[in-house]
Amino acid sequence: MPRPDAKPPRTAREAALRALRDVDVKEAYANLALDHHLSGSRLEGRDRGLATELAYGVTRRRATLDYAISQVATRPLEQVDPWIRNILREAVYQILYMDRIPQSAAVDEAVNLAKQYGHAGVAKFVNGVLRNLIRKLPTLQWPDEQAEPVAALAIKHSYPEWLVAEWASRFGREQAIRLLEAGNEVPPLTVRANSLKANREQVIAALAAEGVKAEPTVHSPQGLIIRELTSASWLDRLKAMKQGLITVQDESSMLVAAALDPQPGWTVIDMAAAPGGKSTHLAELMSNQGRVIAIDIHPHKIELIEQNAARVGATIIDGVAMDAREVGDRMPDRADAILCDLPCSGLGTLARRPDARWRKTIADVEALVVIQRAILESAARALKPGGVLVYSTCTIHPLENQEMVERFVAEHPEFAFDDIWAHLPASLDREGQAKGYVQLLPHVHGTDGFFMCRMVKR
Repeated sequence: MPRPDAKPPRTAREAALRALRDVDVKEAYANLALDHHLSGSRLEGRDRGLATELAYGVTRRRATLDYAISQVATRPLEQVDPWIRNILREAVYQILYMDRIPQSAAVDEAVNLAKQYGHAGVAKFVNGVLRNLIRKLPTLQWPDEQAEPVAALAIKHSYPEWLVAEWASRFGREQAIRLLEAGNEVPPLTVRANSLKANREQVIAALAAEGVKAEPTVHSPQGLIIRELTSASWLDRLKAMKQGLITVQDESSMLVAAALDPQPGWTVIDMAAAPGGKSTHLAELMSNQGRVIAIDIHPHKIELIEQNAARVGATIIDGVAMDAREVGDRMPDRADAILCDLPCSGLGTLARRPDARWRKTIADVEALVVIQRAILESAARALKPGGVLVYSTCTIHPLENQEMVERFVAEHPEFAFDDIWAHLPASLDREGQAKGYVQLLPHVHGTDGFFMCRMVKR
């Protein structure tokens, strides 16, 4: 008998199930896994939207779902076949979080999937667990917030306990709850208008001509929020994308190039450039005059940078395959400005990358800090005296952010913090922020969690 996943998925629930199993068993990224399974299907419109909500929602709410299932299942979830485990999670997500779907439909569809990916006995098990859950839903026992404050928040909002404990300690309980809630909201799909080809209003009109509604972002003067599209992969079908009018990018990420504020004619190094979103933004802000040296350690990613540069018409970008830690020795005193938007724990993007919350540990953060510091030291050597360096990450952990740059400046008297706020939009809330750096928070600024620091070399 052929494997049940040998053919393209026929329903939204099946497509989501396959993505969920890949995330669970193969440690795949949720967005890539879902795009893979949808690309081989004939699903369109609402079905794609449902598959996206299920794949992302179940991944995001996994701890809550597993806790609910454990209250009624006859065996531990870790002992259940991964296909069946994720069929249960998918059904319980619909029962707990999707009021528009009748509970009976969620159960029936789960049982049908269990018959495909298991056998009659397994389907009976799934049916029993789900109907038992529905029956006991009003009386389910959740962790007591007074007796187990961290565990209760971790289960209620679906995060690992170590992260809940850290955020509660750092921000206080109420702010931590707001941050946890923000990470469970569906983030907007945002793009950057390419100023080399059109202004933002012209791009809005071009998108409207293709039936796509877009509206300006709050902070970035080039940003647009795309409405009624379920994933970034859909944008590849648009003429506006193919013609280089837009580039997919979160609004917080758009502000990094603005913080560097590169001028036409400068030589700028982007230390970790792939896939090229920030490099192309730098070229746009430089009016395509000067040179952007886009660094990445992987040669195949240099090809991706060059493809993106060609698509948007940025001719001043030179892709260079190199370990960023070697740039300072191989290009000493070369750059007028350097962007260090570095690999990080990604703890500011958990709404956008829901699988990341289940993979990251404090050990991962500590290991990344060593790499980040080495690249920052390399950038310092590659920067001309009088040059500008911007360090940024998409995380909110102080080891990777505030503590990193404070230590760097303390150990490098030739560097000083510069007024980053002179280069950022006035719409950003700067209360309690330092002069030289800013920590964007999802629940405060409505963006990904993002850190940016601007320094000058004297």
